[in-house]
Amino acid sequence: MKARFLSILVSIVFMLSCVNDDDYSIPTPKDGDNITIPANQLTTFKTLYSRYVQAVANGNAIAIIDEEEDLYVEGYVISSDQAGNFFKELIIQNKVDDSNPDDDPRLGIRVDVNVGSLSDTYEFGRKVYIKLNGLTIGESNGVLTLAKGEDQNLEQIQEFEYRKILIRTSEVAEIKPKVASLMDLTEADQNTLIQLNNMQLNRFELGATYASESFDEFDGFRLLESCDSGISIFLQTSTYADFKSLIVPQGKGSVTGIFSRDFGDDFNVFIINSAADINFESNERCDPMELNCGLATTLGSANLLTEDFESQKNNKPIEIDGWTNYIEAGSEAWEAYSSTSSNASLGRSARFQSASSGDESNIGWLITPAIDLDAHQGVTLRFKTSNSLADSSFMEVLYSLDWNGTEANITSATWGVLSAAYVVKDADSFVPWFNSGSVDLSCASGTMYIAFKYTGSGQDNFDGVYELDDISIDYVP
Repeated sequence: MKARFLSILVSIVFMLSCVNDDDYSIPTPKDGDNITIPANQLTTFKTLYSRYVQAVANGNAIAIIDEEEDLYVEGYVISSDQAGNFFKELIIQNKVDDSNPDDDPRLGIRVDVNVGSLSDTYEFGRKVYIKLNGLTIGESNGVLTLAKGEDQNLEQIQEFEYRKILIRTSEVAEIKPKVASLMDLTEADQNTLIQLNNMQLNRFELGATYASESFDEFDGFRLLESCDSGISIFLQTSTYADFKSLIVPQGKGSVTGIFSRDFGDDFNVFIINSAADINFESNERCDPMELNCGLATTLGSANLLTEDFESQKNNKPIEIDGWTNYIEAGSEAWEAYSSTSSNASLGRSARFQSASSGDESNIGWLITPAIDLDAHQGVTLRFKTSNSLADSSFMEVLYSLDWNGTEANITSATWGVLSAAYVVKDADSFVPWFNSGSVDLSCASGTMYIAFKYTGSGQDNFDGVYELDDISIDYVP
């Protein structure tokens, strides 16, 4: 969030009432009344965002609205704690749909309230006015939040005061989600209602519950993926949700929820109000072709290929005889990289980074020389990967048995996934390197090419970094 909002928000002058006489100020509206707020006391979500951005630019972590400012903002509730997937918070957006996005962008904000069962009063679609006097605008868990507090800290709005701050009107609106692709989402879409089409649960998580597996702690994270772009996002479900023990639908279709960040502000998440928000009615999944010979129990003593990228020049595209470094989309390629930071490279590594590329899409392939499987027994593949906040970009390890070795035919060739290979995940720590395991290739025959494919973009939510090193292809002589 932070300073990056300067690039997506315009600077707006706060409108204040020119009348200071208390005799002319309106009383706090009563809950459920047909309420009319004078225009000079209404502000906008854009203005709240701008005020926060300005506070950050001035070195502050929060922006505090003065107690004397008689100011309101109106919006619509898009979260519900009825099924237990939200707790002591309301997510409110400024519009019922995404019409006129240029003149009035659809924005959302989280309201931190120390009260349970808020949906009993502020149900989905309920129009509310928020009395802003004395409230604080800040960032909590990576998303913009309205709360109380001072001294650079956010504190919850308390039970004794919340009904005077969150003023419930008589209107319940029909909220139309923004239909978007994962790659098009930006930080401005956080805290707003989104519909993602042509989505499915990742094939490796089929059969999983929403949040009642033995490894789920506080929240369950299930990987949803787009059948259009291959980009994925975590579905986050509280272990207190009443649908936590249900099996996540295993078909394909649409899902409607709130675009947000995880508790640690490490990666993007999608949060639904109830299990009814997933509509995976189609049984025709879009799983890729895959080769899975498993992991080899023994490693051959002979070597066909070893590459550690030590001969390459830092920050220059990888150029190795027999290898193909192909840019399918955008301006970035796999390049050599060396670092001794906390996320250190292994001497010199291969890296793909789309940050600051300015590209709407970045897709890059790094492909090995041909491997003759028929001429060798017990062929295995090993490599190591690491990432730096993958941010929903992703890397795949693919294989082809029909590519002819020319760049012109890369995208028209048949590529499948080497599913036994472990590739670092967005949720993994960015410090260590992860071993792929000794991937057995012996159940295939013919001439094989192996590709390390990166998909991302120059957008903040998809500009992650992947590193690759210590590639070894071995066989039994």
